[in-house]
Amino acid sequence: MAQTRLKSSFIYLANAVTDLRGNWATIALVLAPLVAIAALCLLPDALNLQHDLAIRFQRFEPGTRSIGWTAVQMPYGQTAAEISPLFPWWALLLFHLVTVVVAFAVNLVVLCSTRRIQSGVRRPRALNEAIEVYREAIALTPAFFWIVGLQLIAIAVGFILLIIPGLLLIVWLYFAQYALVFRGTRGVSALMRSYELMRGRFMRVATRIVVFLAVWSGYNSWVGGTFFGVSLLLGPIGVLTGTLSTTIFLLDLLATAVGFATTAFFIVAGMRLYQDLEQIAAEDITPGQEAILGPTAPLPTVNV
Repeated sequence: MAQTRLKSSFIYLANAVTDLRGNWATIALVLAPLVAIAALCLLPDALNLQHDLAIRFQRFEPGTRSIGWTAVQMPYGQTAAEISPLFPWWALLLFHLVTVVVAFAVNLVVLCSTRRIQSGVRRPRALNEAIEVYREAIALTPAFFWIVGLQLIAIAVGFILLIIPGLLLIVWLYFAQYALVFRGTRGVSALMRSYELMRGRFMRVATRIVVFLAVWSGYNSWVGGTFFGVSLLLGPIGVLTGTLSTTIFLLDLLATAVGFATTAFFIVAGMRLYQDLEQIAAEDITPGQEAILGPTAPLPTVNV
């Protein structure tokens, strides 16, 4: 039997396309509630931006005086709209926290979806399959967010000590969430499993993870920049037509959907890499140690 080897980053990305092909309806239904929640949480930021732009443009309307003499006894009085935005900072902070939680929840439901795709246990209808995915995800939610919390604490400590340890910990702990969903490994054991998979092959795995993160951040930066630019163009139209909130929300919904879809794509590519690492680890152990590792069935691959 030929020994499993790590493939190039782009082969993993190509295999992710194969894994998701034919399953987009289920993925779309699974992500739809999270997309709607995230879009609603990001809407106040966009409305605050449009509100601020509207105030600035009013100062340059025809007949508006921007410079003038004001008596000392009559200080310039700002309107309430100019003093405060539509949504206060604490509300924005709360919305941002919810958005972060939703972003992590995307990781969980996509991992559960792809695990079911891999196992071949599927419901005949996409809606029923999406419900089953959420049932599994809800059951794993406490363990998942406990692992996420441990990851964030470890990475934060690494960055506090020095930047390099923080970056190393991002890579070392990258597969902890995969270990939970595909092996049932929980808590600190999931973090240790991720570290064990990296031993002896850190640079080869790290380069692939860096490629995944770089391409993913590039896509999402492009989506975010496009949303910002289009919202600036369509915002005044929404003001004139009285449909500002609806216009901005639809743009926000589209940008969030594209961002979560690309996130799902790179999660599946990471799953391919994780399963190859698990297979390599299984091949490296001695014959008396097979029982230590749980079975992991490989996904069909794309010949490139």
